[in-house]
Amino acid sequence: MSIRHTVKARGGAAAAVAAVLALTLAGCGGGEEKPNSKEAQKTTSPQAPGSPSASNPAGGQSSAPPQVLATVNGESGIVLTINSVTRDAGGFVTINGQIKNTSNQQFVKTTAWRGAERDLSGSGESVAGATLVDKAGKKRYYVLRDTDGRCLCTTGVAGIDAGATVPFFAQFPAPPATTTEVEFSLPTFATATVKLSG
Repeated sequence: MSIRHTVKARGGAAAAVAAVLALTLAGCGGGEEKPNSKEAQKTTSPQAPGSPSASNPAGGQSSAPPQVLATVNGESGIVLTINSVTRDAGGFVTINGQIKNTSNQQFVKTTAWRGAERDLSGSGESVAGATLVDKAGKKRYYVLRDTDGRCLCTTGVAGIDAGATVPFFAQFPAPPATTTEVEFSLPTFATATVKLSG
């Protein structure tokens, strides 16, 4: 009989200890997170007005349309829009934009877009024929390429469906820091004058 009482007492004590530990852990976990999150809010530096996290705290896509730096027309209702021209710390300039087919029929990309350089023939259907011109420095820059001779630009654009828009990018060597404006050219389009940022 004494053995049975000992087992019951030990079982009850174990259950009580487990309950106290569970409550203690639950209380500790919730109490520490609140001060840290408030502290993080106080120490976070303010975001720039145009940054994604400032315009959309959830981190999703912003509903605001992208900035338009230049728009130029090409053949057969094709329109090229430049959204950013950014000087990067690595010594190059990246141009991002969109090419839209405003016509009511499919556009088959011209071979002129990929340029005439033999070194870039491995890029296939691309915008490797794009150039940047620094008028002040009197220098023309061609699209950068990787170690295999492929352009650092958009590839694989053989055609654009009616009403469709495709994104594009191209990277170039950066002009001197004193250059603030360049001319962007892609064969079959008018030349666009854009300001460098960064």
